[in-house]
Amino acid sequence: MVNKKGGKKYKKKKTTTEVERPLEFKSEGQEYCQVVKLLGNCRLEGQCFDGKTRLCNIRGSMRKKVWLISGDIVLVSLRDFEDSKCDVILKYSVKEARNLKKYGELPSSVKINEAVDKAENEMDEEDIGIDFEEEDEEEKEDFKKNFEEEFVAI
Repeated sequence: MVNKKGGKKYKKKKTTTEVERPLEFKSEGQEYCQVVKLLGNCRLEGQCFDGKTRLCNIRGSMRKKVWLISGDIVLVSLRDFEDSKCDVILKYSVKEARNLKKYGELPSSVKINEAVDKAENEMDEEDIGIDFEEEDEEEKEDFKKNFEEEFVAI
């Protein structure tokens, strides 16, 4: 049968489903980190939860397969010889990051990637972007005075 819908690769599209995996905790020589800024060339700036900001390299098996954005929680491997650099081992999903926060592995002040939460849930009226400004009391009083003056004049 002839493919009328698209090109050569039309039927080869992959469907991605999130697989439930066991939660991985940090071990010796590893630390939890939050992505602050993406630098390009498979590098990023991360704020580790031990209080240091480090330059992180994304490992080869994660390149072009796992996409990171600022605010993501990742597990990094620390280097013995360079304290200012580390390597990204694993990216935690939002659900996994919440579980880590419940178990006390992450500080309670950490904000887990909120942009993803909003995308998962239905859009609220607040997210539409329309701001309805409330009129000031002075403007309302001025309007009433002008209306009364015009009404009396008629």
